[in-house]
Amino acid sequence: MKKYIVVLSMLACGQIALAQNKKVFKGMYLQWGYNTEWYTQSNIHFRMSNGNDFTLHNVRAKDKPDLDAVYKSPGDISIPQYNYRIGFYLNKSLTRSIELNFDHAKYVVTDFQKVRVTGIIDKQQIDADSILNPETFLHLEHTDGANWLHLNYAEQISLMQSAKKQRDLLRLIWKAGAGINIPRTDFTWKGERYNNNFHIAGYNISAEAGLRYYFSKRFFLESTLKSGYVRYINALANTGSMQGNRVRHGFGYLEWIGTLGYDIVF
Repeated sequence: MKKYIVVLSMLACGQIALAQNKKVFKGMYLQWGYNTEWYTQSNIHFRMSNGNDFTLHNVRAKDKPDLDAVYKSPGDISIPQYNYRIGFYLNKSLTRSIELNFDHAKYVVTDFQKVRVTGIIDKQQIDADSILNPETFLHLEHTDGANWLHLNYAEQISLMQSAKKQRDLLRLIWKAGAGINIPRTDFTWKGERYNNNFHIAGYNISAEAGLRYYFSKRFFLESTLKSGYVRYINALANTGSMQGNRVRHGFGYLEWIGTLGYDIVF
């Protein structure tokens, strides 16, 4: 993940240089915060190098916020589910922008649920219910994490101004965008667990809306709800003894996001 952060930082620096040299952008903003999610059920398809090719139907999953890590270990700010945004304003009133948007969410399949399984396992055709037991069957999670990187277009509408109308205090904000998934998938097959490498594995689309509150001239708090669709087309599901495994699935989600941000005017 560090290499992706480096790449993002380089992109941000390049955009800043572009803004200063060509006056394309009127300012920028930086945000950091945390999130929690709710997921729809998903059909998860596994294609494994040992010949297994099967689908789990209507699988339930949940997130893993780990927000208590914020106060237990303040230095490890990236342990919980986190978000950051790097945005560039398109107009002088700083109400329209494009932003690089990254959500470090976590997706954990619920253990011991009963699901319908269809396909081929151990060279046998199967169409039956099964219990998702990590020791005897499997477990799947994207927990380092599901990692949705996308580009947003955003607009803001003033709802409240300061007493002398010198600046906005409260704004309505909405965003829409699309991008790629860079998950690190943790997979267990019959008790053998393996944490796979980061991997570009699919795409996502989303829309987001909420409120931005300026408690000073440049600093703001933002609270939004985000909904979208995520599709993984080739997530890694290798084990220590079995390479070449792939996973396909898609799901909808609802996400609450809270961030602290800062405006920079060029």
